[in-house]
Amino acid sequence: MKTYDDIAEWYDQWIGTHSMSEDPFFPAVEALIGEVKGTHICDLACGQGRVARHLAEQGARVVGIDLSAKLLAIARHQEETNPRGIEYVQANVQNLDHQVVGLFDGVVCFMALMDIPELTPTLHSVARILQPGGWFVFALLHPCFHTSRSGEIETPEGAVRTIGRYFVEGYWRSDTRPGPPGKIGAYHRTLSTYINTLTDAGLQLVRLSELSGVSTIAASPSLSRGIRPVWQEVPSILVASCRKPKESTQSK
Repeated sequence: MKTYDDIAEWYDQWIGTHSMSEDPFFPAVEALIGEVKGTHICDLACGQGRVARHLAEQGARVVGIDLSAKLLAIARHQEETNPRGIEYVQANVQNLDHQVVGLFDGVVCFMALMDIPELTPTLHSVARILQPGGWFVFALLHPCFHTSRSGEIETPEGAVRTIGRYFVEGYWRSDTRPGPPGKIGAYHRTLSTYINTLTDAGLQLVRLSELSGVSTIAASPSLSRGIRPVWQEVPSILVASCRKPKESTQSK
């Protein structure tokens, strides 16, 4: 099974050089994050550091965490070229060190939770590194509309999205899918699994947003290639905001 180290150069080119302000999905994330100036934020599964750089430019102190040494090398090169005070750490987000307990005001995970094999320890790590009252905002492929058997068919009325195997959780990869799901695959979980696991980790769901995929990374032709209007009829991306209670009952 390939990892992001295996596709790091391809992935960096596929994402492109556009800023997060040009990304059609990030404004929904940023709206849930709110003001970040002066706050301490963890960019979880930060990849090559696009979100980390954006938040640092808004005045946040940012630590980016990722498992991929090659993506972190790209991120660190960007930091060396144009310093923003970002610290990049190679670590497994499924089991973050207890030394960072309660360190962050907020944690953001942009389009990465579906890439992580184990959800439960990851969300417990998030809850552990957040200060009481801290926020967690994430975006991911919408679990209801991205499964191991999803696509589209032509009908007399036009193209229709198709979904199957929704209740079959676990790893999947499709040769017909562009992007990482076609290169290294992803991990499907039901919506109820995401919400229940958040709750079990001691994180309270605050707000959800659902975004269509028709404008997927429109600023990058390589990413928008192949996007069809039928993807506007159902949500492609799920964005969520959660909060760790000020009096957390999560077990350490």
